[in-house]
Amino acid sequence: MSYYNMEETKNRIEKIRRILQEKKLDAALIYYDEINIADGWYLTGWCPQFEKGAVLLPVNGDPLLLGGPESEPFAKMSSAITDTRCFSTFMVPDEEYPNATISTFETLAAEMAQRGLHFRRVGIVGTSYFPHALYTQFEQGFKGAELIDITNEYEALRYVKSPWEIENIRKAFSFTYASFEAMAAKVRPGATEIEIAAEGEYISRKMNANGFAFACMVGSGSQSNAVVPTATNRVMQDGELVMLGLAPRYNGYAGVFGETLPVNGVYTQSQKDILNIIREAYRLTKDMIKPGNSGKEIDVPARKLYEKHGLFDYIVCPFMHTIGLMEAERPFFGPNSEDILVPGMTISIDISLFGHPEHHGLRIESGFVVTENGYESLSPEMDARLSAEL
Repeated sequence: MSYYNMEETKNRIEKIRRILQEKKLDAALIYYDEINIADGWYLTGWCPQFEKGAVLLPVNGDPLLLGGPESEPFAKMSSAITDTRCFSTFMVPDEEYPNATISTFETLAAEMAQRGLHFRRVGIVGTSYFPHALYTQFEQGFKGAELIDITNEYEALRYVKSPWEIENIRKAFSFTYASFEAMAAKVRPGATEIEIAAEGEYISRKMNANGFAFACMVGSGSQSNAVVPTATNRVMQDGELVMLGLAPRYNGYAGVFGETLPVNGVYTQSQKDILNIIREAYRLTKDMIKPGNSGKEIDVPARKLYEKHGLFDYIVCPFMHTIGLMEAERPFFGPNSEDILVPGMTISIDISLFGHPEHHGLRIESGFVVTENGYESLSPEMDARLSAEL
């Protein structure tokens, strides 16, 4: 099974070509790897393992998938773009493939010239993590080419989701509540964080998740102050809270849940009181899901609530962000954000605090699709749970 939809890919290529035409660019070079997966996955529905890759999309002409020889057979089977070339810059350093054809950007430039394609101005995507070696080798191969950053324009194409994308995100969210229940059932004094993570990952995989958008979060006691605590072999203790988070992917698109539970199964009154404040912040933020609202408006009610209860200094993250190919992607709707909600956006309400002297780190999270009149929950069971008082 492939994770792409060819009609979606064709539509996306045309949108990118319109950006190239508007900016008078001859091609786009879109870098990605296993960590920075979204920009390339958007066109291919595929990502290399071990190696790195890029898509080269001429304003006129067929796209190429650039990568390494170890991933090439996988790409030909699973990528929406299968015309591949291998380059050393994408390979595992010092790994040898004696029977592989390794290209250079000089040979690629010559091949493009034979097709009548001369790249004088090239838009590059992924500049915050674009490898220096790729930049310099491409510049040397395509001599005289000017490289222009189009990351913002490219990533803005993902702000509003197509019906197919929303269907995949909804499916990913359908894994979250069952995964949460499986994890919650294993929370107890003496269990390790990894034991809890294993339950959620197993259920999501069993329900057909193709992967996870972040490593499963299980942070007990002071470990929850890590903000994004990857599950460890720490043994959970009686009286502690444990913060849980899981982001299963379906066809590359992410769902997510976040919740904070008592390790012994019973909240103390103090734990209940602070988590009820967080739940109120969740409800207030949910009430702000209206088309036209900006990030700096959305953020206000929950921040005022935190100020009222003396919790403002423990805010680390904005309370809302977009979700899609990444669990958290632009726009982030923070307190200074001018970005506005638009129907067709998929967003996550992510209420948290960290560094509290008694309760350490706390988080609750679930997702929604913005509609013409407000929102629709992507996980009604999780939303109902997080909206309720303890």
